[in-house]
Amino acid sequence: MKALVLAGGSATRLRPFSHAIAKQLVPIAGKPVLEHVLRDVAATGVTDAAVIVGDTGPQIVKAIGDGSDLGLNIGYIRQEKPLGLAHCVRLARRFLGDDDFVLYLGDNMLRDGIAGLARRFRAARPAAQLLVRRVPDPREFGVAELGEDGAVLGLEEKPARPRGDRAVLGVYFFTAAVHEAVAAIRPSARGELEITDAIQWLIARGAPVRAVEYEGYWRDIGRPEDVLACSRRYLADLRPRVAGDVDAASELTGPVVVEPGARVRGSRIVGPALVGADSLLDGCRVGPHVAVGRGCVLRGARVRDSIVLDGTVRIGGLALDGALLAPVAAHSIPGRAATGRDSRI
Repeated sequence: MKALVLAGGSATRLRPFSHAIAKQLVPIAGKPVLEHVLRDVAATGVTDAAVIVGDTGPQIVKAIGDGSDLGLNIGYIRQEKPLGLAHCVRLARRFLGDDDFVLYLGDNMLRDGIAGLARRFRAARPAAQLLVRRVPDPREFGVAELGEDGAVLGLEEKPARPRGDRAVLGVYFFTAAVHEAVAAIRPSARGELEITDAIQWLIARGAPVRAVEYEGYWRDIGRPEDVLACSRRYLADLRPRVAGDVDAASELTGPVVVEPGARVRGSRIVGPALVGADSLLDGCRVGPHVAVGRGCVLRGARVRDSIVLDGTVRIGGLALDGALLAPVAAHSIPGRAATGRDSRI
């Protein structure tokens, strides 16, 4: 089995923050979202993966590389403009060949991974296996209509009147049967080749399409509030570890990680919290639920329930509560409260 990971798109709901960093590189508990995704892929036993990229492709290639650190062989395929998930499958046709594959949207976080789901797919090998779960408002998602045995009877993309409450999550398993479906469909009203249309094509022709209820933690990190909620959940798994330098005037309470090269001076950190490699915290009050990136400098800062991106420098007067902070002021998205100006580097 191979993997096709989608990391294009313009992330309009995360603007202006996404002007500073690709959505798929937003850090969750110290690792980019895309790295979490690729680790999930590697845990299934897959070794060959292709990543679909758009305008932020150079950022992503620089951050992820060839995948050797993750146990993967990763290649990159450029999609010139967002023309739909099924279009991505078309672009990757040569790479995928006739192999089974997992299609994984690179802005989805599934904390419990997909290894068990991959085993289930390999055992049964339906033409398509979808992940679904109940959601309060299915109108924002593709919605699956299910039979009693888990067979998918039909799909609707963001319906005004859903016929069920099970949203289709951003992970799909396919056999090579999907390629005929992708070749047969036409663009939707919004000008995209929809993967839901390709799956519906399979259903209409009697191909087995199954749904599996995903019970673990899942989040689509499309909005700032989703990023912060996901960060809180993943930080909750931290185990205390101090590999940097913490002076005697500082206090660490609860699960706090201080990475190598980081320095903490005269500061109080309440976990769960993470201080990235080579960062400096001086006279700060940080936490809980804070992830400070690598190479940051914060002096006199008060930060809680926030993410501070790599390379952010702020000297004095910064108070953040529920915010995403990037190295350029215009790219900071405040949540409940944010005062002070971020540094420009």
